[in-house]
Amino acid sequence: MTLVNKIAWDDTVLPFQLDAADIRGRVARLDGVLDGILKQHEYPPVVEALVAEMALLTALIGQTVKLRWKLSLQVQSKGAVRMIATDYYGPEKDGDPARIRAYATYDEDRLTDGTPLEQVGEGYFAIMIDQGQGMKPYQGITPLAGGSLSKCAEAYFAQSEQLPTRFALSYGKSMEPGVAEHWRAGGMMIQHMPKASPFAAQAEGTGEMLQATDLLNEDEGENWNRVNILLDTVEEMELIGPQVPPNDLLLRLFNEEKPRVYDTQAIKFGCSCSEERVRQSLSIYSARDIATMTTPEGRVTADCQFCSSHYDLDPASIGFESEDAARE
Repeated sequence: MTLVNKIAWDDTVLPFQLDAADIRGRVARLDGVLDGILKQHEYPPVVEALVAEMALLTALIGQTVKLRWKLSLQVQSKGAVRMIATDYYGPEKDGDPARIRAYATYDEDRLTDGTPLEQVGEGYFAIMIDQGQGMKPYQGITPLAGGSLSKCAEAYFAQSEQLPTRFALSYGKSMEPGVAEHWRAGGMMIQHMPKASPFAAQAEGTGEMLQATDLLNEDEGENWNRVNILLDTVEEMELIGPQVPPNDLLLRLFNEEKPRVYDTQAIKFGCSCSEERVRQSLSIYSARDIATMTTPEGRVTADCQFCSSHYDLDPASIGFESEDAARE
């Protein structure tokens, strides 16, 4: 595989369909996107791993949604890592890249040598879709469980969407000769698209967490199990790349399932913050409120948690009683 081809697959999502099994999926490769996200902060390695996993899930899930604006994933917990938040902005027009941003908040003195999910603890995993002005936002949540963030996402789709879903993810620091050490991530998402089974629709059963097989009839279950067995054979380096192109990987795994691929979606790191947005968010405050936010140096400052941009504003120019507002 040439360097040109390796670069061509970095920071992309490839949609595919398995015609023989009625299953759709996505293959994602993240390189520069993760570098853009993680270089904004100096996270400990275990926090970087959680952010990398969350960003990869966001890329895979975001590309399946016909977004007019934004999809967000969020983890809220009582653990050492209190929150992980990601945003996926759909392309503004055909041919444009999608944009991803992410950040985490954590208590460093509470981090342990345990697994990444052990740093999170009790809490919930949420998916939110905002289709823009005039559209009602959607939010679904599921408890943090299953040993990884990807298992939480699978449980969300089974319970909230009645869609059997499976993720296979790989992420870590790349140590290629002659290339600076940096994070890479790659993964695959598969999803069956039947109607919810009568069992699930009638809300019968034990009340335990739904599994993918609870939502499938016998024939669909056979297809799903067969494809999952094939996915179990994937190796981490095949997912993370960059040596194996995604289309070659699909042929190796699912040749007899008749894989069909669609156009790739490019992804880049991108933040939506701006001075105008900061001013807009402060426009609801009175001059008295603004005074409480003013520093001893006589400025109002704001920092973006996603990209670390710093905004330094004149208090007289913000709020609904400001000089600028009076001129309008």
